[in-house]
Amino acid sequence: MDNLTPSAVSEDFIKDPVSFVQEEAPGVSSLNLMVENVHCAGCINKIERNLNEMPGIVRARVNMSTRRLRVDWRTGEAEGKSIMRKVSDMGYPVAPFDPAQLMSGSSAEGKSLLIALAVAGFAAGNVMLLSVSIWAGAFSDMGVATRDLFHWISALIAMPAIVFAGRPFFKSAYSALKASSLNMDVPISLAVVLAGCLSLYQTAASQEHAYFDASVTLLFFLLIGRYLDHQARAKARSAAEHLLTLSATAATVIDENDKLQTLPISEIVTGMTVIVVAGERIPVDGMVIEGRSDVDTSLVTGETLPKSVNERSEVYAGTLNVSGPLTLCVTAVAQDTLLAEIVRLMEAAEQGRAKYVRIADRVARFYAPAVHILAAGTFLGWWLLVGATWQTSLITAIAVLIITCPCALGLAVPVVQVVANGMLLRKGVLVKKADALERLAAADMIVFDKTGTLTLGRPILKNRSEITDQDIGIAASMARHSKHPLSRAIAQETDSQEIKFDDLTEVPGCGLEAYRDGLRIRLGNRDWCGVEAGDDADDTTELWLVPKGDTPVRFSFEDQLRSDALGAIGELKSKGYGIELLSGDIESVVEGVAEKLNIGQWRARCKPDEKLARLQELADQGHKVIMVGDGLNDAPALAAGFASISPAQAADVSQTAADVIFQGENLGAVNTVLRTARLADRLVKQNFGLAFLYNAIAIPIAVIGLATPLVAAVAMSSSSLIVTLNAFRLRLSR
Repeated sequence: MDNLTPSAVSEDFIKDPVSFVQEEAPGVSSLNLMVENVHCAGCINKIERNLNEMPGIVRARVNMSTRRLRVDWRTGEAEGKSIMRKVSDMGYPVAPFDPAQLMSGSSAEGKSLLIALAVAGFAAGNVMLLSVSIWAGAFSDMGVATRDLFHWISALIAMPAIVFAGRPFFKSAYSALKASSLNMDVPISLAVVLAGCLSLYQTAASQEHAYFDASVTLLFFLLIGRYLDHQARAKARSAAEHLLTLSATAATVIDENDKLQTLPISEIVTGMTVIVVAGERIPVDGMVIEGRSDVDTSLVTGETLPKSVNERSEVYAGTLNVSGPLTLCVTAVAQDTLLAEIVRLMEAAEQGRAKYVRIADRVARFYAPAVHILAAGTFLGWWLLVGATWQTSLITAIAVLIITCPCALGLAVPVVQVVANGMLLRKGVLVKKADALERLAAADMIVFDKTGTLTLGRPILKNRSEITDQDIGIAASMARHSKHPLSRAIAQETDSQEIKFDDLTEVPGCGLEAYRDGLRIRLGNRDWCGVEAGDDADDTTELWLVPKGDTPVRFSFEDQLRSDALGAIGELKSKGYGIELLSGDIESVVEGVAEKLNIGQWRARCKPDEKLARLQELADQGHKVIMVGDGLNDAPALAAGFASISPAQAADVSQTAADVIFQGENLGAVNTVLRTARLADRLVKQNFGLAFLYNAIAIPIAVIGLATPLVAAVAMSSSSLIVTLNAFRLRLSR
């Protein structure tokens, strides 16, 4: 089933799903499925509601970003085949969950919308040219035949365009009607189809008016909004997609005969012995039984500096072995690893995010039925009460459907987003998620990570004045032979001529060792260099230079604060935001940064689940929290926060999880984003007000028959233009 979408494999899979059913607990079975056609919170609610109503179902949960459906049921009371059939019958084909397929379909949908938009735009432009000629009376001197010819040409352009470009709305409307419900696409589809068919009838009957221009112009404007919304949502795909790429697909195992064997991860079990060479990503959770190395543990701690590991040290799947080979005893694999746990944390957080319902969606639930009732009432009123012909009555009803079309309502949010996002993009800020600005405007508290967020994540030597030029020269000459971040920091401290050594080697997890004139020199950690622990042993990041027989020289490092961090934090506090610092670093370092930036609330040594728990605690207290972080360990918290911001230098996973990414080294970008979000929020509310005001004026005009379908289309388009122009006021703000 490689490279196949759920729709391609659904039927065969449903017939024989037994091999994919897992026993979650005694008496409880589970299935992890990938579902197609999940586009909104309504899809999620529909699937979960219908499955949870089935007998024996313990829990059904859909994740919007990964399109994963997990179903748990009591064994014997339900079966996987009936569950999958239920989902498939609702219009959501299923397949075994495969991370490789997570991003399939999104790009195809975007391409399809863009093509439909281009077709509708081409048709609208050409039909409108023909219509202008008719409006201007160009046919009056040439007779009815010329007018009919123009109408037929318009029909040849418009009808195929309506069929092709209207598919996104027609499919959505059909699905809603099939499920005995209504959505905003139903009146849209009805108006377009009726206007097109009636215009075709009027053209065939050689009547004076036809409304092909109204149909295709309506589609064009609606497709603009639909495409912009899709692009925004496509960028909001789960960070779990990227996290899962950190998982190795195979591991090198030492078998019972002491031979090396490469096995897929699915065949690795606890207790096996695995070898991980330098530069390789660790495939499992395990304990080191042989070897020393430096391991990039930013997944766990969020800190940029590698951690030294040796025998009996614990290492985790997804972390990177930097400098030396390691032999591990496997302690956890697959779904039991820390990496898998972080993925679950993120999916759980995003599940809550997926239930966020925007104002337009809430309004649409009442708006669509009201439009249909009003149009039907208009048709019957004109036909039965006024005594008009069925054609006149139908034209009036179509005008009502078109003029009440929620185009302005649908554009109220996206058009402001486009303007705001464009402004921020020019300032080096990328807004990734459709409702990010709306949530940022409502937030009242900001939680910062330290390393790479408030600081630059680049260590510098802080006690240079205490070290002689000779010692700096020796240490720098040794450090140039290592890629360790602390070695690089030392190497940058001097441009002096490099000192030659008789022999120089790097000991993984320890440091550098060299010989000069028969004397051994070490540059490394305190224990390896034989320096006794003092009161300052754990209060900072350090290296020691120990020439044999001489006094050890201490190199102390600190991370650099962003140049405007103090001013940015001060401005945020002056605006009334609560500020808190959560970091995986040691207490003394975190406390020092908090003091420099006047942050009263801070916590140190925080792991991913602890950061997540703190955000939940703040949320329970009624706060709407913005999480600002950059490390892999911040990814679950970024996904769980009410809103989230990440610097461009952050890990790919964190960038994907964040709502907003800012370029450069200035933290002031956070203030820029929040100011723009608040102004955008005001403009969105104004747009909703304008949209409702338009309907309050236009609907009565259409109902009493003062607006033809063409006038209705122009009025509808004008309302969209007014909403758009109002959004562009954002560019006038300073």
